[in-house]
Amino acid sequence: MSTNEEHRTPVSLSSVSENDPRMQPAAKNPDRVERWIAVLFVLGFVGFIGFGWAYWVDAAPWILGSTVGVAFSLIGIGVVAWGKYLMPKGPFVEERHEMRSTDEERDAFAAAIIQRGGGVIKRRPMLGALLGGGLGIFGIVALFPVLRSLGPLPGKTLERTDWKKGSYLVTQDGRRVHVDDFKIAEVATVFPEGFEETTNGQAVDQTIIIRLDTEDFT
Repeated sequence: MSTNEEHRTPVSLSSVSENDPRMQPAAKNPDRVERWIAVLFVLGFVGFIGFGWAYWVDAAPWILGSTVGVAFSLIGIGVVAWGKYLMPKGPFVEERHEMRSTDEERDAFAAAIIQRGGGVIKRRPMLGALLGGGLGIFGIVALFPVLRSLGPLPGKTLERTDWKKGSYLVTQDGRRVHVDDFKIAEVATVFPEGFEETTNGQAVDQTIIIRLDTEDFT
């Protein structure tokens, strides 16, 4: 323990009350700081919502990066400001013991830490609620890539095609195909006319045709 620490009064975490000067925040005007942090959290929520919207409508990559970057930055600034200006300023000093504490003392210390942290949250319920809400919104938005990437339900897409009796064969650019357009052994991919650019057409309608030499079958 240093010389400066020897002159400090050891404080037990479990014995500290909210009225203790060491438990007071560092900010001179905590309410004003709390309002500013709340504004940062709310703007961060808007950024997360904007990111979800941008991903859903397949916006440009720079919009995706900007929205999620601004959202995380604002939430991060708010959390740092909360810790710097609204947390108890202390100082808190604990005597250093050579031997390991008993299990009861360790449990009591852990309970005191949790109790003190809970007390800080209870003193700033609005910020705690906003922070929790922001993380919840981000958790929901994080599901968007998963849900959107899955696409529509396939249903019976793989069981039915758009081919019908009398359908014209067309290439991917919509040009009708005639047998004289191909040389012997030439291969082409064709679609039923009108479905060459549809999702279902690309998935199950496309067909490979090969022109064969009829002499091989005579």
